[in-house]
Amino acid sequence: MGSIYYQITEVTDYGPFVTKLVLPMKVNVTAEAVKASCFSVYVERKDTQGEVLLLPKSWFERDVKIASKGYCAVKEAYPSCLDGVRSAEGEFVTLELKCEPNGLTSTIAAASGMLNEFVISDFKVTQIAEIAANGQLLSGLEFNMYAGNTMKQTEGFLQGISSYVEEPLKYGYYVPQTGNGKRPLIIWLHGGGEGGQDPAIAYAGNKVVNLASDTIQSKFGGAFVLVPQSPTFWMNDGIEVLGRSGKTIYVSALKALIDEFIASNDSSIDTNRIYIGGCSNGGFMTMRMLIDYPDFFAGAYPICEALFDETISDENIKSIKHIPIWFTHAKDDNIVNPEETAVPTYNRLIEAGAKHVHFSYFDQVVDLHELFAGEEGKPYVYHGHFSWIYALNDDCRLDYNGKPVMEDGKEVTLMTWLAKQSL
Repeated sequence: MGSIYYQITEVTDYGPFVTKLVLPMKVNVTAEAVKASCFSVYVERKDTQGEVLLLPKSWFERDVKIASKGYCAVKEAYPSCLDGVRSAEGEFVTLELKCEPNGLTSTIAAASGMLNEFVISDFKVTQIAEIAANGQLLSGLEFNMYAGNTMKQTEGFLQGISSYVEEPLKYGYYVPQTGNGKRPLIIWLHGGGEGGQDPAIAYAGNKVVNLASDTIQSKFGGAFVLVPQSPTFWMNDGIEVLGRSGKTIYVSALKALIDEFIASNDSSIDTNRIYIGGCSNGGFMTMRMLIDYPDFFAGAYPICEALFDETISDENIKSIKHIPIWFTHAKDDNIVNPEETAVPTYNRLIEAGAKHVHFSYFDQVVDLHELFAGEEGKPYVYHGHFSWIYALNDDCRLDYNGKPVMEDGKEVTLMTWLAKQSL
């Protein structure tokens, strides 16, 4: 019979990971006595039936399936309190785990199809070296009973469901904790993997929670964040769930949700500052909503957007050329080819006379924040489809010509620019 442990999950650029395990020791231990080498951590990621999942080896090797189990590297171990904060001594020990893309500490996976879901992470921590504590030696401790999880970045998000009878949509949302008076609304439309019936996947599957961070909130003077969830895919046109038609069955349902959310916060939302964006499937839906409601949104930030340019008419281009739009994409994206989507659409908008359209076009998606290790000490290179990492970290600064985007004579980032837009 082992002891309990607690998980601490962090939403990273690669989605949510268990970054810490907190172990109740029952006696005081000191920082000098606790080392990472004192513990071995093993995990099995399972489905709701308790079966170990068979998952793709990586985003680059999607067809190679392996059992999702094995040992996790421990980066650091130290005394702490229950919330995992380091201290000189304490009755808890926190293990900081090494997180790797597609690694065993990720808490979501497309376990039963194309949509991500939270998985069961079944850890077993074994003490493999003695620890001196209060005049005694601790040895052979085992922690294998899950006692709870904390994911602080999502704690400010609430959930709801629209009342639109034909297609009620679930959603997550964040109410600003700063500012006063009427504040803007930032809408995020998730990618293809974050649809389904759990809105937490839509705002934790990518680093959407960063839109509620102090840094980005301060740029907007406080902002509502609305994260609708599609039951399938935004690109579902009623015939194909990932069609190329440029149509979707969700336009009316999504607009109804947005209208209802605004109405329920009528005294607090500035309807002249409603911004819409999203990645991949959500980038498709962003462009679709701009075309269908060209006078509703104050600005847009489509990322690796998947609305094929061939489906956009010249009339569509004319109808949206007045909207401030900032595209983001990577040249090596082999999921959504930018040469079939964002690049020609951007060029047509510019040719049509658009004055407020920008495009951060990256060669590849590189880790700028040292969250994951690359080869030979170089920054980690993500799959080229992951350009939302740049946008959600507010790392988009350069325009299509490679020069900084300027607003009011000053260089601006994507989020700083977006916050300035108004009808």
